[in-house]
Amino acid sequence: MPDIDPPHSIVLEGASNVRDIGGYRTSDGRRVRRGLVFRSAALAKLTEADLATIQALGLRTICDFRGAEESGRAPTVIRDVPIVALPIEPTVGAGLRDILATKEATGEALFAVLERAYAAYALSSNLQYQRLFGLLLEGGMPLLFHCSAGKDRTGFGAAMLLTMLGVPWDIVVADFEATNTLWRRDTVPNDDLPASVRESLLRANPLLLTAAFDAARRQYGSIDTYLAEALDLGPTRQARLRELLLEA
Repeated sequence: MPDIDPPHSIVLEGASNVRDIGGYRTSDGRRVRRGLVFRSAALAKLTEADLATIQALGLRTICDFRGAEESGRAPTVIRDVPIVALPIEPTVGAGLRDILATKEATGEALFAVLERAYAAYALSSNLQYQRLFGLLLEGGMPLLFHCSAGKDRTGFGAAMLLTMLGVPWDIVVADFEATNTLWRRDTVPNDDLPASVRESLLRANPLLLTAAFDAARRQYGSIDTYLAEALDLGPTRQARLRELLLEA
């Protein structure tokens, strides 16, 4: 892992992988502002003390990437902040059932399932991420976005935002991998999966993040073009977001 400042983690009793994405330096020496954009796992089991901590962040918006069944099963307990549903339905489960049914639950088979899911974040869920960036530009900050683990759907969104802001790739990857130490795996169902498959499924694998960005490049030619055409972040909107989120 590169020599960088660690993520600014927010310790809660009833949720994990909660952090401020600010603090990282960009390639031109500026720093991402703190206190404006946060990421996390599910927020369904917060204690009263946790709610007080969250309230102190002054959030204006919470974006929930979980699918309808996920969010219905574990609704967010925060009531005084608008929650914007940006559902990205999980597809990994169906793929896992297929490979388990054929007794082909190898590392390669699982990686192929996860790789397809990550490519779909970039190519099939662009409207959800477009809305996330739009809310950042429209006065929705401080904003927190999350999914169930704060790992995959949230991880891709955070990586794309940090990349757009000019944070070097090795730091983007380090932030993505920080889930492996910050997430308590407290939202994982007790699936009857082989141990090796379960571990691979629960780990934030940087190769998958690379696969998602590669899928965007193949489809759009470059990440800049992807930002402009898929996420409605052309040069003017990118410049405005950098103005809002980067220290001078």
